Amino acid sequence: MSDSLVPGGARAEFWTRERVYITELMNDAENPRVSLANARVEPGVTTELHRLRVDEWYVIRSGAGRMEVGGNEPFEVGPGDTVVIPAGVSQRITNIGADDLMLQCICIPRFTPDTYEPMEDD
Repeated sequence: MSDSLVPGGARAEFWTRERVYITELMNDAENPRVSLANARVEPGVTTELHRLRVDEWYVIRSGAGRMEVGGNEPFEVGPGDTVVIPAGVSQRITNIGADDLMLQCICIPRFTPDTYEPMEDD
């Protein structure tokens, strides 16, 4: 197999404590520089307020959302928008539409569970 290929294959969607469904497309310890995942937020759901110890970008694929980054004024996002979230900055997104909010999450370096810091009480 080529060193240039990251194999695809069946990837199962899973639920997270963040209140979002995730399908990891690329997250491998052998390539710690980056991870890529699809995220699906159901209508009316606000994800858990949290921060990551890695830089993250949300690329909105479909749906409508209201994004909060770093405690600043929330702003609306839609298809084609990219949200830049520096490491250590609080974040959450609300699906304000009638359909699922679909986005891709890019993390540099790659996301691992220990990079996730919840900011809400359990």
